[in-house]
Amino acid sequence: MRVLLSIKPEYVKRIFNGTKKFEYRKKIFKNKDVNTIVIYATKPVGKVVGEFSIRDIIQDNPNKIWNLTSEYSGISKNSFDEYFHNAQEGFAIEIDSFTKYKEALELNEVSKKVKNAPQSFIYI
Repeated sequence: MRVLLSIKPEYVKRIFNGTKKFEYRKKIFKNKDVNTIVIYATKPVGKVVGEFSIRDIIQDNPNKIWNLTSEYSGISKNSFDEYFHNAQEGFAIEIDSFTKYKEALELNEVSKKVKNAPQSFIYI
């Protein structure tokens, strides 16, 4: 199963160049069968640019997540702390293999049921 995830373009670049191997989330999909993340690069790109398979998902307190993943976080500690401010729990999706699409896709090319970019994620 696949989900469409909105990710900022600066982080998408880091995923594709291998410096970001974890995608952080405060909330995550409940379906345990999700094995692929389709990447929607937010504005100004505004396109679906690739996908990656999930190696693992770490669920824990944000400080513990940072200690486990910081080497390949692809973000600063300050940005991480701002994102997880006051959160008791967080998730780190470990990126396995990724594919950058040769040509970026419009949302409706990925799924007819997707009309708008998801705030967080949407099952496709």
